[in-house]
Amino acid sequence: MSITASLQVKRGIYQVVLRYKDNLNHWKQKWISLHIEEKGNNKRLANQKLDEIKQNYLQYLPQTISLSTEETNMIDKYFEVFMRDWLNVHRAEIEENTYDAYEFHVRRIEEYFKGKKIKIKDLKPLHIQNFYNYLYSTYKVSSNSVLKYHANIRCALESLVKLEILPGNPADRIERPKKAQFISEYYTLNEINTLLQLIKGDPLELIVLVTSFYGLRRSEVLGLKWSAFDFEENKITIKHKVIRTKAKGKKEIILYKNKTKNKASHRVLPLTPELKEKLLDHKKQIQENMKLCGRSYNYDFKDYVFVDAIGRLIRLEYITDHFKLFMEWHKDELKRIRFHDLRHSCASLLLSRGISMKAIQHWLGHSTYTTTANLYAHLEDNYNELSADALAKVISF
Repeated sequence: MSITASLQVKRGIYQVVLRYKDNLNHWKQKWISLHIEEKGNNKRLANQKLDEIKQNYLQYLPQTISLSTEETNMIDKYFEVFMRDWLNVHRAEIEENTYDAYEFHVRRIEEYFKGKKIKIKDLKPLHIQNFYNYLYSTYKVSSNSVLKYHANIRCALESLVKLEILPGNPADRIERPKKAQFISEYYTLNEINTLLQLIKGDPLELIVLVTSFYGLRRSEVLGLKWSAFDFEENKITIKHKVIRTKAKGKKEIILYKNKTKNKASHRVLPLTPELKEKLLDHKKQIQENMKLCGRSYNYDFKDYVFVDAIGRLIRLEYITDHFKLFMEWHKDELKRIRFHDLRHSCASLLLSRGISMKAIQHWLGHSTYTTTANLYAHLEDNYNELSADALAKVISF
């Protein structure tokens, strides 16, 4: 059903104008007086009334106006059923690990709304807000977690708005959860050098070195294949990843993808002579292991860089768990960070050397400049004094 609603002023009084198509597919208008004068702060009140009318527009239209059978079936669905159907429709468009997170969100929605019998046509902003309050109180989730639920709910309902089945999106009329600012942990240059000294001889030595230098994601460093390295042109191409997900929310599976997190994540970076030498030494060690193990060697992952002594691919959780243990072993010498914080440390070191946010965005493979700026803007504050000193040397007062 095609219908729009807008706010107008007639003789100094706010009016809502509904435009709709009748059964003959002709456009019609219906004016509804709000009995609110156009003065002071009344426009805000008028907009609130407009939202209320959008939510209940059918009662204002002639009874001859009706939704199609397909549209009626859609808005008569219970909200949790609609969310499940929406996810199933978009299943093929979503990365496996992303789908797993979305599916978890939908299960929580089903858990809360099941039995409440709230149909799409009856869904109010308050219903959604109450669900968020439920998440806060029952599961003690953060506002950032609720924002992820909000994004999915809003996106699903917006599909109905675009199809003109709903005149407005209920998720747009609630107080959006405020995102908590993320302040990343990171190592200074001295701390990175201390880490690299202490980790010599450790199974994660080369992984930590490559991750610290290139700021790779865990999935990217494990996804490195020998074909990613051009030892003639001294380049490394980030184009493959290894991720862990769940089959139907239950059994964990590992996926090997010739596809990075986003288009910008596919990037070509220079290979330094020092890293080149260490990688070639690592390749020789793998070849030695193959000879020593003979038929016992696992050749399934022979194309991958980071395998153990018998050829098995290093596991994602091993990196996280072993790095955590390493931090514990050296707690008196190193500040405790997560493995992923090596990526943040890389960004910090680049920024401290005067590298621009735009260049850091490309180096890290962020999809947008905003992502980089939001994550690392707080680091720029550390260099304000350096900027002030630099300007003081060239500007005379």
